[in-house]
Amino acid sequence: MLSLAHLGALLLLLSCVHTAAAASIFDRRAGSCRNQPGDPGFPAQSEWDRLNAQVGGRLIPAYPTAKVCASVHCTPAQWASSIYRATLPGAMNRNNWEQDYSGSGSLCLLNSTGCGQGNVPIWAINATTPAHLQAGVKFAAKHNLRVAIKASGHDFLGRSTAKNSLLLWTQYFKNITFEDNFRIGNKNYGSTVTVGSGVGLKALYGAAKDQGKIFVGGTAATVAAAGGYSQGAGHSAFSPVLGLATDNAVQYNIVTANGDYLAVNEFSHPDLFWAVRGGGAGSWGVIVSVTTKVFDIFSATIHQTTVQTNTSVQSGKVMAAHARHIFDLDDIRAGQYFYLAASRTNGSLSLSTLAANISGAALKARMAPFLDEVRALGAVVTPEITITATPNDIIANADFAIESDDVSGRNVIMGSRLIQATAYQGNVDSIGDAVTKILDHGIPGFYGHMVCGGKVAENANISSAVTPKWRTAKAHVLISQAWADSTPPPIVEQIRHNFTYQSMPLLINITGETDSGSYSSEADVLEPNFQTTFFGPNYARLSAIKAVYDPNDLFIVGAGVGSEKWDAAGMCRK
Repeated sequence: MLSLAHLGALLLLLSCVHTAAAASIFDRRAGSCRNQPGDPGFPAQSEWDRLNAQVGGRLIPAYPTAKVCASVHCTPAQWASSIYRATLPGAMNRNNWEQDYSGSGSLCLLNSTGCGQGNVPIWAINATTPAHLQAGVKFAAKHNLRVAIKASGHDFLGRSTAKNSLLLWTQYFKNITFEDNFRIGNKNYGSTVTVGSGVGLKALYGAAKDQGKIFVGGTAATVAAAGGYSQGAGHSAFSPVLGLATDNAVQYNIVTANGDYLAVNEFSHPDLFWAVRGGGAGSWGVIVSVTTKVFDIFSATIHQTTVQTNTSVQSGKVMAAHARHIFDLDDIRAGQYFYLAASRTNGSLSLSTLAANISGAALKARMAPFLDEVRALGAVVTPEITITATPNDIIANADFAIESDDVSGRNVIMGSRLIQATAYQGNVDSIGDAVTKILDHGIPGFYGHMVCGGKVAENANISSAVTPKWRTAKAHVLISQAWADSTPPPIVEQIRHNFTYQSMPLLINITGETDSGSYSSEADVLEPNFQTTFFGPNYARLSAIKAVYDPNDLFIVGAGVGSEKWDAAGMCRK
């Protein structure tokens, strides 16, 4: 039996719910919010049934990964597999993006006793033709629904999922078509590959090798070459030789907000082509495929070693030495991935350096001045390994740079900055001191990609929305933060806030700039000044193009063009 106190609390709760519901209905009638379940404008089941018939029965429910695993008893290996998660419409690689940590606290965690829907869409269209996507876009626009777009779920900013949304899922666009002379009108772009938005990088590396070709790609097996990777910029260890992925894109096939299916290139809708190339994932439409340049395969060498340190101060000094020698590889246009996993008491700096058309002995000699200096600092250098092969094998073979699958299922956020070459030409010891402060702050690592300079800098004349900071940068660096599933939602929200406003400023200090840039596909979705940080001087033009092709903001994602006009959930206009 309810006590008077409990009854009063219940009546107060019901009153608040009624008031909130009334406000919600009023807002949605005014057109300021997307329709959600319970709103008068939300589609009835009969309308969903008609959509399902229109897309050939490919409208399916989306569930959080933990709910699926509770039903089918997936193994720990499946839980941590990006390949497995790619088969689930509601799954994200980083499990935190499936959760709603806000006041409602709707969670669905591994081995939990109950599961909410979290931040996962309600329905998904498992599209295999552009017509399926067109039907979904028109349905969402007609009923004023929140839309999410997902290829692989590899998005580090959580932009390919959204609560109470309709998911446009492109995982099964698997076409790969090579052409020796791809033409648009009278212009011949030479050798290209047209790749569907569901094709992962590892699969594409294998297909390209069979053709004797290489393309610009990263080291994550399941990242979709035609997804957010290309729209953000798309870096590679061979970018100093070949440029960014965006630089090499010559055409996108895309479904826009009015349901049109367009071939977008420098002659057809050139303004949209400019925007998609570097204007950020999820903001412009649903990518069906991209046509990108490919190059004749060449010989490449990878050099790998690890530097062990004993203190955060020693780790900082090692990174200062790294900064001092960062230009040693410029003339051979080498790329490098460096990963410092460290704490106050110890550290391990892993380095993978990749270069075209060079022998193992020659690349080892290039690394010697840096490694000699860190040995003099008292750090321990593990035996060096060099392997010479095709770039396809070096990047995509599990024995070299990446695994055949990507590790998933963890709760991780990240933030990044592009460090300009001028910062490395100044006081490199300040970079080392900044790394020590990052480690002492409790950040578990400092990661970097030497994927700039060379062809990336030379491509500054290419007309695209890529922030100009890419063209003058020397390295792209990141920090990250993780937490356990058992962390209460209010603490998670505090962790996210502290990461943005306490940890990220330490990384920003390394750049020596107040307007330092970042790679929008590997960044912090809570970036306070994302317009400048991600897009620089291009933001005003991007906003104008957005108004032409998506005047009603159907495609809104966190830290995406136009998102400043919406709340964090992308549900209500501010």
